[in-house]
Amino acid sequence: MTSWISISALSGMSTAIIFPRTPIQPSEDISCSPSSGILQKPEGFSQILNMRKIFYFISFLMLACFETRAQHAVFISEGKIEFTRTVNLYARINTDDESWGELEKKTMPKFKNTYFDLYFSHNRWKYKPGRENPDNNKLWSQDVAENNIISADYTTGNSISQKEIFGESFLIADSMRRIQWKLTDETRVIAGFNCHRANALIMDSIYVVAFYTDEIITPGGPESFAGLPGMILGVSMPHQHLAWFASKVEVVPVTKSEMQPPAKGKKCTKAVFRKTLNDGLKEWGKYGRKYMEDALL
Repeated sequence: MTSWISISALSGMSTAIIFPRTPIQPSEDISCSPSSGILQKPEGFSQILNMRKIFYFISFLMLACFETRAQHAVFISEGKIEFTRTVNLYARINTDDESWGELEKKTMPKFKNTYFDLYFSHNRWKYKPGRENPDNNKLWSQDVAENNIISADYTTGNSISQKEIFGESFLIADSMRRIQWKLTDETRVIAGFNCHRANALIMDSIYVVAFYTDEIITPGGPESFAGLPGMILGVSMPHQHLAWFASKVEVVPVTKSEMQPPAKGKKCTKAVFRKTLNDGLKEWGKYGRKYMEDALL
């Protein structure tokens, strides 16, 4: 119910004040003037009224700030991302010959880092080799995926990949890889962006962990990883001892030349590319399987 209190002003007029409370019961805190029959405000009443006004004012400001932030939330649709690709070289050494493996460890670092740039604009992106890492020695098992260039368009669902195997360049034009992602509640911050975790299996048995941010609306990522509700800023393949994580995100205009798809190499489909790999790796054993997995990313 609503309570009405009439307060006499200096001018002799009365003012009605409404409080959304239960009806006021006569008590020692509220007195009634015998001459006027009007309730008199108790001592400290103005103080209570002022506190209420302050409370309502602060609540209004907080609500206004929240609405302003929501209305001005920034979603990035164009820019450049630098990824660091990290390989655990020790874990990839052939363990069949332990003495040879220990000898190899003395000639190389445990981890090898290479850099890639990803340019993105709305539903399109291009992933390509970035700056050189002066710490890398070309003798340290240069793997097949270090020169990959991949251009994709999420609107059409198509991609063009330039890859090098057996000393020859291939230009693979086909549909984008479809990954059945499972979203989770886990989060982490990558390159200053709040990211959410998703898990998946690719190539039937390879476990992939990805972290994407919905603050960048382009649904792309490094290599052929894509299809999440935002940009993928981190990927880990634990059993392959391989990971990509964004180290820097630049919100800058992207030129047409930077988004130009690759055009060098023998044109083929994914099926033809896979057959070429199978034919060339028949006698390579375990190393051949790892080589194929890297080539098909």
